[in-house]
Amino acid sequence: MFQQNTVFVDIETTGGNATWDRITEVAILTMHQGELVSEWSTLVNPQTSIPQSIQSLTGINNEMVMDQPSFEAIHKDLYERLEGKVFVAHNARFDYGFLKNEFSRCGRTFRSPVLCTVKLSRNLFPEFKRHNLDSIMQRHSLQCSARHRAMGDARVLFDFMKTIYATLAPEHIEQVIQRLLKRPSLPKRISEDDIDALPESSGVYIFYDEKNTPLYIGKSKNIRERVLSHFASDYRSGKEMNIAQNIASIGHIQTAGELGALLQEARMIKSQLPIYNRRLRRYDSLYTIEWNPSESTSPKIINEHELDPADMQNHFGLFKSKKAAKDTLRKLAKENQLCEKNLGLEKGGGACFAYQLKNCKGVCAGEEPLLQHNIRMLEAMQPLKNKSWPFEGRIGIREKSVHTKWIDVHIFENWCYLGTAHNEIQLNQLSLFENEYKIFDLDTYKILLRYLRQNKQPDIIYS
Repeated sequence: MFQQNTVFVDIETTGGNATWDRITEVAILTMHQGELVSEWSTLVNPQTSIPQSIQSLTGINNEMVMDQPSFEAIHKDLYERLEGKVFVAHNARFDYGFLKNEFSRCGRTFRSPVLCTVKLSRNLFPEFKRHNLDSIMQRHSLQCSARHRAMGDARVLFDFMKTIYATLAPEHIEQVIQRLLKRPSLPKRISEDDIDALPESSGVYIFYDEKNTPLYIGKSKNIRERVLSHFASDYRSGKEMNIAQNIASIGHIQTAGELGALLQEARMIKSQLPIYNRRLRRYDSLYTIEWNPSESTSPKIINEHELDPADMQNHFGLFKSKKAAKDTLRKLAKENQLCEKNLGLEKGGGACFAYQLKNCKGVCAGEEPLLQHNIRMLEAMQPLKNKSWPFEGRIGIREKSVHTKWIDVHIFENWCYLGTAHNEIQLNQLSLFENEYKIFDLDTYKILLRYLRQNKQPDIIYS
């Protein structure tokens, strides 16, 4: 059995947000050198009303906690029970975050090595998809005396630990636990509190130097976990080393999900130009190849000012330079024996130079019908064809957080991102945006196109 001094902890709360919700019950099982030495639990007066939905889930109502001690009244005793021990909980950051916030309100800093049994189960049994407490109980035939009550759930965690040590190689379990407990060394100006303030949810994080200059902006489904990965002791790149040496503070912006994080990251990198971001940097111009196959005109390379995002039907490819667009046309001509003169890449009279080298089928010399050439050209350019806006007008894509009640509605029209609303008032404000707010952006186009391809049934609100 796990030999470190350990506490198996579970709490019940008035809600899911550690900043404003409060604890209603705490249970602690203490293990010393592999043996269970004490069990302790108490109801806690949250000094606020318990929502009906929480009462239904836990069975803890307002009358039950009315005469119970507040967290402040028990915090010294509770701190002594937790201090210096490995903190084990299911979805441990939830319990740890609540306790850390409650201790902070009492003027005390709480810090402990944390072991999450969700992550432990996921590492030990990767063949299974679900690792919530009910799934673990069913999988290992564990019983619970009172589900969704602190002591009942805490005992399940202790029983889970006993079960895995009885069925798996202890050496393997110890290796996994030590890996999960290992915390990378932090840069000299970053504290444990800076890391603990980061959420384990989707969003964008920003690294700043001492002058508050952005060093790096990134996004993740789990901000805290991703930030810690930057500070691994075996720095994987010179960039990571430079960031670690210069970072002085960390900022973050939470989003409901990954789409919001991608959009926020792309927009912030372009506006703030952080030193160590290479992707998504602002580009000077944007070009596309405009060509109508039904007309006898040559393809034309146009820039973003001539590009109408509402009319992408005859646009092929999106390029960050005019040269890149021309190089693409030349490559297509060479690979498909197309005429560079017909593609607008070569001037002058008579046959093109490629025809003389027998790399053009002769539309420029009257040997191939123009219609036949254009059919071949359309086939060659088809993979580059930009996708037309698939909706009749403006849409909102609703994104719900899997961690909280957070909901974002991202507003788009003709591939242009107009903004994100978090409530009805903001949604109405965004609906007033006129055409001058619509800016076509290559990265937004790619992000949204990929999202729509991967999500066959997105939650769309039609304007």
